[in-house]
Amino acid sequence: MDLTAYNRCVDQCADALFRFALKHLRDRDNAKDIVQDSFLRLWMKLDTVEEAKCRSYLFTTAHHLIVDRSRRRKFTARFEDSYANLLTTHQPQAGAKEVIDRALDTLPPTQRSLVLLRDQEGYSYQEIASITGLDMTKVKVYLFRARKALQAYIGEVALVA
Repeated sequence: MDLTAYNRCVDQCADALFRFALKHLRDRDNAKDIVQDSFLRLWMKLDTVEEAKCRSYLFTTAHHLIVDRSRRRKFTARFEDSYANLLTTHQPQAGAKEVIDRALDTLPPTQRSLVLLRDQEGYSYQEIASITGLDMTKVKVYLFRARKALQAYIGEVALVA
């Protein structure tokens, strides 16, 4: 890939990659860091990545960076998570977007990635399998479990509201 192709890739993928990272992390600064790190890694591998595969490479890289960040954060945020339900029960009723965002937060990072890649970004199961490194069966199973968990969470919120 040459410099012109890299710039085209940045123009075509930056917004979608940022949305993907932001949905996961819920923090604009961390999402920007993930996008920047993904493009930096692409820059360092210009000789090996084909232009046609730059989007897949970027989403794969971002997915791995998000999972790594989530794993590191899980150890530091454990105490706060145990009190999350206490804080949210006294807040005013949220809109559908907030309920879905909270429901997505309850999913493990891999399942959240699958839901976002499939339902928000519109990737096929095959593309998701290549991005995440999972086989097709696991993608389908994890996506099914994630959707069931989302359905159960949203049902519980509807009963409380």
